[in-house]
Amino acid sequence: MRTFLPSILWVLLLHCCGQMTQAEVFTSISHLTDLIYTEKELVQSLREYIKAEESKLAAVKSWANKLDALTRVSTSDPEGYLGHPVNAYKLMKRLNTEWTELESLVLQNPSDGFISNISTHRQYFPDEEDATGAAKALMRLQDTYQLDSEAFARGKLPGMHSSALLTVDDCFDMGKTAYNEADYYHAVLWMQQALKQLDAGEEAVVSKVDILDYLSYSVYQMGDLPRAVELTRRLLVIDSSHERAGGNLRYYENLLRKQLSELNQDYEPASEEPIQLGTYSRPKDHLPEREAYEALCRGEGLQMNEARRSRLFCRYQDGNRNPHLLLKPIKEEDEWDSPNIVRYLDFLSNEEIEKIKELAKPKLARATVRDPKSGVLTTASYRVSKSAWLEGEEDPIIARVNQRIEDLTGLTVKTAELLQVANYGVGGQYEPHFDFSRRPFDSNLKVDGNRLATFLNYKDEPDAFKRLGTGNRVATFLNYMSDVEAGGATVFPDFGAAIWPRKGTAVFWYNLFKSGEGDYRTRHAACPVLVGNKWVSNKWIHERGQEFRRPCGLTEVD
Repeated sequence: MRTFLPSILWVLLLHCCGQMTQAEVFTSISHLTDLIYTEKELVQSLREYIKAEESKLAAVKSWANKLDALTRVSTSDPEGYLGHPVNAYKLMKRLNTEWTELESLVLQNPSDGFISNISTHRQYFPDEEDATGAAKALMRLQDTYQLDSEAFARGKLPGMHSSALLTVDDCFDMGKTAYNEADYYHAVLWMQQALKQLDAGEEAVVSKVDILDYLSYSVYQMGDLPRAVELTRRLLVIDSSHERAGGNLRYYENLLRKQLSELNQDYEPASEEPIQLGTYSRPKDHLPEREAYEALCRGEGLQMNEARRSRLFCRYQDGNRNPHLLLKPIKEEDEWDSPNIVRYLDFLSNEEIEKIKELAKPKLARATVRDPKSGVLTTASYRVSKSAWLEGEEDPIIARVNQRIEDLTGLTVKTAELLQVANYGVGGQYEPHFDFSRRPFDSNLKVDGNRLATFLNYKDEPDAFKRLGTGNRVATFLNYMSDVEAGGATVFPDFGAAIWPRKGTAVFWYNLFKSGEGDYRTRHAACPVLVGNKWVSNKWIHERGQEFRRPCGLTEVD
């Protein structure tokens, strides 16, 4: 401020003095009189400058108060705060757009300290891709758990109510994100919610015309011509000069007349029922078992019955009298009978969990999957988490956990992969996948009286583990390192099982039969985390070294 004010005056005075110098003002009272008025103009300019500074400062103070209140809440329990998907989305949006707006406001005048600080931290800010990803995550949760936009906008998630609300502008941005991805199904849901809140009197930056513009076209793309006509007419009532809307209306009306003529039907006005979840069918995607998978995530479609439950038991497991477990065997519960999936209780202590998380956090990076065509590791939208790999030599606790897995399962971990730690973010998930590397599917491989697998034209892949020289992934040992308030189950769509995270427990299953053939029933998924923060760690155990620990059976499917 101290350096800027003189510079303003200097520029204005230089401009005036430049004119006066050419005219030799001091030789004329008339010109001196002109300077009186010039000074008055400068004073007025100075007051306007002060007013602008005060206005800017008031705006910055308003930002500071709002953000101070937000950060007090978020820093009191960061993981709990980010466990709510709306909070995570709004953090992404806030850092991606709103802080940029604040930066632009402050940049109007020198504010070196703030600009230097924000510029230093900008490298850590989420980018446009992050903001888009967070918006898509909310839509994924909306689909998986069959939640309408109203539930998200009002913070009404299953089992909880929150002050994490979505404004009209938030809903509009959600709809626009979907629209830009040609996802008109979600664009309709979120534009409709934005319109609903705006009609209810909520203030917003976005105009009703803009919302109706996006909504009407998205509805048209969903094949609902009568409603597209009604929405476009509503837009034109507000702004009759909207050229695109006028053209669209003529096009929609002609198309609708032609359609009704071909069907020999009379025109009926669009339904007055508001658009909501279920008004339109969600388009099919790449995942053939999508409906079964999402139903299991919601706790629906479970194939557990009394007959199966009667075959499930609990026991103390000492690893076939392993010396490390004789005095303190581990509690083991059957989660599923065929294929056999077991859960171990109190497998990890709180101390071990915290140490594993502490070691993993600096190494967390976006989790990857192996491209089925090239065999190259890459990121994918169907796996949303960050992971890190920990070696046994890094800390005695890692070595101890590895040894405990070997003692319990009876399988050597010398040829196993490193302990992988994963943290699922907003809407974090891993869609149905196999843990083992697959050969071309053998349709003759079957078990009488029980389906072995559902043939879904799964893509085969090269031997993903050939370079390791340790064979295929024979088994998966999965540790749950946190409780999850809602969502986040491990589900098996082929046989209708869902296993819910319980902190400190672990689940174990075989991916291969004793013959080395893949058990296609073990195709599984990590459901999106709806509320909470999900931490897991897993050990993928390989074939090599298990020859005498798990000998081959007499048939392919033993």
